[in-house]
Amino acid sequence: MSGHSKWENIKRKKGKTDAIRGRITTKISKEITIAARMGGGDPVGNMRLKLALMKAKQNNVPKENIQRAIAKGVGAATGAGFDEVTYEGYGPGGAAVIVEVNTDNRNRAAADVRHAFTHHGGSIGTPGCVSWMFKKKGSIIVPKDAADEDTVMMLALDAGAEDVAVNEDNYEITTGPDEFMTVSDALEKEGIAVEASELALVPDNYVQLAGDAAEVMNKLTGELEELDDVQEVYTNAEMPDEE
Repeated sequence: MSGHSKWENIKRKKGKTDAIRGRITTKISKEITIAARMGGGDPVGNMRLKLALMKAKQNNVPKENIQRAIAKGVGAATGAGFDEVTYEGYGPGGAAVIVEVNTDNRNRAAADVRHAFTHHGGSIGTPGCVSWMFKKKGSIIVPKDAADEDTVMMLALDAGAEDVAVNEDNYEITTGPDEFMTVSDALEKEGIAVEASELALVPDNYVQLAGDAAEVMNKLTGELEELDDVQEVYTNAEMPDEE
């Protein structure tokens, strides 16, 4: 299976500018803090923290940032806590957009997200207005030089993966949320390197955008992703590669 990848956002994270890398570090640190606050500072038994630490490793987050975020989460450091809020809305062409936020100021976050939508002709809807179109899935990207196709296929599928797509320079493993860590652990046990992995919301169907609509959608998602309070942005918009 090959073709357009649902997970381009994962691979685009490589080679980011220093400014964008700084924002990624901040967002991951927030996630680590929340995970530690909710489930403690030991990743054994705290799946959310384990996932956040995996993402930190893949994005080269400094060790001291990770330790500080965990300490803040378990109460060893002072500072305001973060609240998790999800906004749902519509972009160009009626495309669905979901924005996941971690914030210490709900009013600021709401105003910033709303401004981004209205700035690009979109609108925020009511909770649940578009989330029914998405399902939580796991994605694991394995470079082709990490292992041969048969090995990756066998390990992933035996561990419970739903699909393994063979792309030009990598293998793209899709899992259900419950099987994500099982597949990740199976690859790690065999010493197979993982380029990127995450749990993400994947749309059941896509809305095709091109031309002006695609340009506006790129600007909308770009502005949302640049907001300090925003953790993730998901959409069912699909655009040609040149867009």
